Amino acid sequence: MKAIAKKHQAIILVLLGAVMISFSAVWVKIVDVPPTSSAFYRALFGGIFLIFPVILTEKLQRPRAIDIALITTCGLAFALDLFFWHKSILYIGPGLATIIGNFQVFIMAGVGIFFFKEKILPRFFFSIPLALLGLAFIVGNSWQELGSDYKTGVLYGFFTALSYSVFLLTLRKLQIRKSPFYSTLMAISLTCGIFLLPVLAIENVSLAIPNLQSLISLVCLGLFSQSVGWSLIAYAMPRIPASITGLVLLLQPSLSFVWDILFFKRPTDPGNLLGVCLTLGAIYLGMTSKKKTPKA
Repeated sequence: MKAIAKKHQAIILVLLGAVMISFSAVWVKIVDVPPTSSAFYRALFGGIFLIFPVILTEKLQRPRAIDIALITTCGLAFALDLFFWHKSILYIGPGLATIIGNFQVFIMAGVGIFFFKEKILPRFFFSIPLALLGLAFIVGNSWQELGSDYKTGVLYGFFTALSYSVFLLTLRKLQIRKSPFYSTLMAISLTCGIFLLPVLAIENVSLAIPNLQSLISLVCLGLFSQSVGWSLIAYAMPRIPASITGLVLLLQPSLSFVWDILFFKRPTDPGNLLGVCLTLGAIYLGMTSKKKTPKA
């Protein structure tokens, strides 16, 4: 009974974390600052908020050289992820930008096949064309008919997926090395912010926060999306089956699309909704296509 209760508790924590992260694109959409600026504040505020669990639960240790290199790589990948994703939100909206960003599932699986010799179920190879078909239904027009900004937003979404994949692969390496959890997340967040500073300078973007709404949104972005949401998911994921984790994590892109419709009046017809269902189904197939290693 205790094991079942702990499993249910873990599922609730993952659900809560996924809901929190689903609002990320909403906070980005409503702030009155440029995309790169909101990305910088997400990393900065997230890193600051993570200081508290570091102080309360971990002892500060001098990081090893390999860990510094991995954290730097992870921070750079996360900076690219936020840069492309926040701009994609601006061009194609929170829902579609988040769904395309979750195509990292297919990149991660591909890396597992070709570099780590992981065994993949045949349904994975069905999931990729299914995802692209669903994306075509969501977009609703041929590529040639789309405006230049919309095309840029879609491409930035795929760059998001690529950057996010590098981030996750590097983070997994850090986890395998048993690096302190909160300290690592804090260092990655702050490193990400450092990498975004020269981009802000190149774009000549101001870091001024113009109003209270923007300040509240940026704080929520850093607190709930960057700190609490990811902490809940990372804590609970090892405690529940991968298939359930994959299903629950689909809440993030699903709810992001729902928020896009409810809050920002995204035009949506039955064909678009069919595309969303097809794409999310394909992402789930991709998430759960890794074969289980038999126990000795």
